[in-house]
Amino acid sequence: MPLDLSRIRACFPALTSPDVYLDNPGGTQVPHHVIDRIVDYLVAKNANHEGAFATSRASDALVDEARAAAAEFFNAARPEEIVFGANMTTLTFHLSRSLARTLQPGDEIVVTRLDHDANISPWLLVAEDRGCVVRWLDFDVEDGTLRLDLLDGLLTPRTRLVAVGYASNALGTINPVGTIVERARQVGALTYVDAVHFAPHGPIDVQALGCDFLVASAYKFFGPHVGVLYGRHALLEQLPAYRVRPAPAEAPGKFETGTGNFEGIAGTLGALDYLAWVGETFGGEHAERYQGAFAGRRLLLKQAMSAIRAHEIEMAGMLIDTLQSVPGLAIRGLTDRRRMDARAPTVSFTLERQNPRAVAEALGRDGIYAWDGNYYALAVTERLGLEASGGMVRVGLAHYNTPAEVERLGESLRRIAAA
Repeated sequence: MPLDLSRIRACFPALTSPDVYLDNPGGTQVPHHVIDRIVDYLVAKNANHEGAFATSRASDALVDEARAAAAEFFNAARPEEIVFGANMTTLTFHLSRSLARTLQPGDEIVVTRLDHDANISPWLLVAEDRGCVVRWLDFDVEDGTLRLDLLDGLLTPRTRLVAVGYASNALGTINPVGTIVERARQVGALTYVDAVHFAPHGPIDVQALGCDFLVASAYKFFGPHVGVLYGRHALLEQLPAYRVRPAPAEAPGKFETGTGNFEGIAGTLGALDYLAWVGETFGGEHAERYQGAFAGRRLLLKQAMSAIRAHEIEMAGMLIDTLQSVPGLAIRGLTDRRRMDARAPTVSFTLERQNPRAVAEALGRDGIYAWDGNYYALAVTERLGLEASGGMVRVGLAHYNTPAEVERLGESLRRIAAA
């Protein structure tokens, strides 16, 4: 059945506000499932790791359950392939340091100009430290899609790593990650996928993708500020880890430095509880496509993300139509209604003769939350020639946003444009 937005929104305490949350690409709101899990942890399970007493055992069991749920969300083969950390950026810097020890001078790394800088700068620094060569995959400035026709020319027998985003946090483009992973594998390269922006918008299957690493942040898929990394178990076991000496020598523990954010991990489990509820309640019509391949919570999570994806494809078209009705507004990225399946409902734009910060401030005065600037996708705004002029304005829908909120955005922007 289609998503019932009244039931969906009732799960999110923040959405009782009259304001419109279109700042979702920077972090979504959380359902009561998350709040309840965090409160329960802090009240009944708050303890450090591996103690010989009840609250510590309960805390460890909670972390194990959350790790299993995250593995099911990504369709990892086993819970030990999941590493928790502060956020995607911190996890990526941590893994990049380990991967750097496997590289030699002259080895090559491929990054893209469409990525968030957290999937660019760590690899640039690795290349600087190890004497590696960085090759850049460009994107089409007209529609915001990666230039796959250039990829084979960048891949060589010396390519050791390809870093690519699942979806652009700046332009909303969903990249053909499976194709990129396959081409990288043909030359023996590892793949590191930034799925932060895609995770709230569609199903992820690391086994089908064949990627070596994939990372997301729970606060982008309705949870708290926690990072979640998938890594192929054999690779996690082989890679050296920077850790204190009493810490575990096995994966994933050897990569989880220091005391974990256990209440945040509890909240991450709450976000996956919520998504499983969405799958059970609204995702039944998507069950057939996963018949026989998934069961239990793993199936419910795939049903949830498929239902959300179908809903947001329609909402993305509505958002683009609304923005295109505003005089002087220019959208950067895909606008073809026939290609909405190739983008997330995240749209960045400029408004003629208006500074992006001023537009965001004016929207804020109307109770509409939007981002401006480069959103750490510095390579995108530089490639588009917009960095010096303040970047772009970005609005992003989550599945809980309504058509009425999209129309309210359009009315506000038309007033701003007229002014």
